[in-house]
Amino acid sequence: MNLANHMIRAGNAYGAYPATALGTTVLHSYAEVADRVARLASALVNRYELKPGDRVALAMPNCPEYLELLYSAWHAGLIVVPINAKLHRKEFDYILANSEARLCFVSEKTRAAIEPLVGDTLESIVDVGSAEYQNFFQYDPCPVVARDADDAAWLFYTSGTTGQPKGAVLSHRNLTAMCDCYFADVDPVEPWSAILHAAPMSHGSGLYALAYVMKGGCHIIPESRGFDVAEVYHLIEHWPGVAFFAAPTMVKRLLDYRNETDTGNLKAIIYGGGPMYVEDCLAGLERFGPKLTQLYGQGESPMTITALNADRHAANDHPRWMERLASVGTAQKAVEVRIADDHDNWLSAGNVGEILVRGDSVMIGYWKNLEATAETLRNGWLHTGDYGVLDEDGFLTLKDRAKDLIISGGTNIYPREVEEVLLQHPEVSEASVIGRPDREWGEIVVAYIVGNNGSEIDTATLDALCKNEIARFKRPRDYRQINELPKNNYGKVLKTELRKLDQQN
Repeated sequence: MNLANHMIRAGNAYGAYPATALGTTVLHSYAEVADRVARLASALVNRYELKPGDRVALAMPNCPEYLELLYSAWHAGLIVVPINAKLHRKEFDYILANSEARLCFVSEKTRAAIEPLVGDTLESIVDVGSAEYQNFFQYDPCPVVARDADDAAWLFYTSGTTGQPKGAVLSHRNLTAMCDCYFADVDPVEPWSAILHAAPMSHGSGLYALAYVMKGGCHIIPESRGFDVAEVYHLIEHWPGVAFFAAPTMVKRLLDYRNETDTGNLKAIIYGGGPMYVEDCLAGLERFGPKLTQLYGQGESPMTITALNADRHAANDHPRWMERLASVGTAQKAVEVRIADDHDNWLSAGNVGEILVRGDSVMIGYWKNLEATAETLRNGWLHTGDYGVLDEDGFLTLKDRAKDLIISGGTNIYPREVEEVLLQHPEVSEASVIGRPDREWGEIVVAYIVGNNGSEIDTATLDALCKNEIARFKRPRDYRQINELPKNNYGKVLKTELRKLDQQN
């Protein structure tokens, strides 16, 4: 059950269909991409002597090569390690070392950060813009390597509250189940003509690429390689039947764009990764029509826990329509969703508890982390760390994310990681980081600092420290210096009190 077989099938069944495009220009058909994938796989095996189960990392912004690299790795029986191209060099180093990736594909933007790791963390890197990469297509195509359904395919690193990121191991079965859910629960209406990759392909947009390969849809990469509002609208006008995945902050930016645009070609906007305000849903329905779908998932059950599809967004004749717009929908077809108390006892409708998930999309476990795997998958259920409530019809409403998780622009940021950096400053005695609600980003990072002996600290030096140690999107947007952090009798910092204080400022 190798996912690479879907590309072979697409090359045969949809050979003349456009497979990849840059902006408005078609680059390759499915027959051409299937051939390129088989040649790339041959290069991976013969040039680098990679063996089934070896890890290959992709650390680059969105590009047409991303799709062929995904499938060439699977064609050769390898495990893909997708890495956010915006990470800091130290974060690249950790992920590459922990995954034991032998080879990493980079771009001009990421090469400088990763090249110094060759010979220590990595064996080799390849720049997808290089002649070396183009030479791989001179290799003869190789046959696809057989893989079992439960063999690992995608190793996704998600930050943890206890420090270093954990690698969620997703199998060929997991990702196939995710695609089945896409067609059944997320975007059930044909045709699946084109997907626009304006959000990172290292995350949700890249995962949904798999469903579009199954259906022979074209993969459109913006020329900006990311999310530019004017460009997105331009591409919608050009490509009929286009859909795309977006964080709620991206949807909000589309709504704030006041220029006249024609969205008749738009098929669907699938949003997730953070809360969407009901008023923004209403504005989206007014501007785009019934084309919004919400999903709730985690790296451990990718894109696949619940969904609120376009029909339910548009069902304004239902007596609880507004309540449903505030929910994240109902369980997708591959999973069961339950609410449990702190002792894993099931709670009935209307009661708030932890969200537990079981099904074919749930990860195998965490890479080289048996303890975390046992804790998260105990009793056969994925313990999401998120809290919510199910109504009598099975609609799930999120109440709180895992206690301290900050979601900014659809990306998870864990306070401890930022706090540990701030505490490297010699003048910082204590630090605590929280999320502040923000209209554009969902949340922004705010740091509360206690100086040694009450000393004043120059926030510019704190910002410089963060820029040097972690990705820019993780650094605090606001620094607040206080005399002491609120704590309980056991000395634990009370972030709930900090949030109250922050609301008062």
